Amino acid sequence: MSVTAAEGFVAAGCHAGIKRRRHDMALLATADLQPVTTVAVFTQNKFVAPPVTLSRARLAGNGGKAAAIIVNSGNANAGTGARGLADATAMGQSAAEALGIAEQDVLVCSTGIIGTPLPMDVIVAAAPKLAKKLSIEGAADAAKGILTTDHLPKEAVVRGSTFTVGGMAKGCGMIAPNMATMLAFLTTDAQVDREVLQAVLKDAADRTFNTLNVDGATSTNDTAVLMASGRRGAPDRAEFADAVHRVCEDLTLQMARDAEGMTKMVKLLVSGAASDEEARVAAKNIAENNLVKCSWHGGDPYWGRLLAAAGSAGVAFEVERCTVAYGGIVVARGGAPIAHDEAEVATHMKNEQIDIEVALGVGEGRAQVIGIDLGPGYIKENVKTS
Repeated sequence: MSVTAAEGFVAAGCHAGIKRRRHDMALLATADLQPVTTVAVFTQNKFVAPPVTLSRARLAGNGGKAAAIIVNSGNANAGTGARGLADATAMGQSAAEALGIAEQDVLVCSTGIIGTPLPMDVIVAAAPKLAKKLSIEGAADAAKGILTTDHLPKEAVVRGSTFTVGGMAKGCGMIAPNMATMLAFLTTDAQVDREVLQAVLKDAADRTFNTLNVDGATSTNDTAVLMASGRRGAPDRAEFADAVHRVCEDLTLQMARDAEGMTKMVKLLVSGAASDEEARVAAKNIAENNLVKCSWHGGDPYWGRLLAAAGSAGVAFEVERCTVAYGGIVVARGGAPIAHDEAEVATHMKNEQIDIEVALGVGEGRAQVIGIDLGPGYIKENVKTS
């Protein structure tokens, strides 16, 4: 159990026929089918998919409530125009009818290829099947039903002193910090006001999901949702916020390790920036640089590429005071190499996780991103469209 670990939630997943063999649909619902406090963060991509438009409007229109979320994978229902919005609406309606609930209480999410209409016949036919399969144990199938090019389901649970937070996510490509970087569905049995719940989710997303940068691409469908059944009463706010953060962090690291073509995961810290925002800009510029990513793939501590990327980010940068470290070992200072234990650095670069710090030498600003190397596996995955 993950997304159903908190009291008051059931889920199901199935193979509907959107994809050839793998699970391709999921349904998450409250156990009593009553709407509960629900918040979300969505993609900031202006080329937004109809399911995001629909779900965003429903949460805004009903005061932040939902009783169910229906999800399909294998097709993003993006770049589909007016038909796409009609199909997203019909998808939500099919779930509402199968569950016997109001259509406005159903959120809709899609993920997969862009520019192809949804196969509505198989989606509509699958809705009542999913409704009948709903159970606490159905979380595992639901976690499979939301996957696209992922190799493994991604689930996490944190149990607090008086509450539980659980979640599932998908994502291993087309990921860059700009919320929400993928699809994620979180649940809790804590009783939390909508405004607080929204603030907690946004903060957790900013510190976790928004630090993952696989390829610099912000998806059309990115959505993260948090539903609160309230069955176990009001929690300690700090403990609750920490639990949501920990679930999001766990899911983020699982996505990083399952990234398309990934052989190296890099925890990149930019420090010494003029501000945290400038540190984020520099970190993003480094993590998205293809030359940098290729050096990570080859296990090459090519610090000059890091500084070149930082220097072109348009932020304050003092070359004379900058440093670069791999695995805590400083290899360059003031824009030039310094003596260091090359063998120890080489050993660190062989790890699946590489730790890098680039200090800009200006101020106290800091930001961390999780970057991924670039190798043949990523290219192989993305030359195909289906």
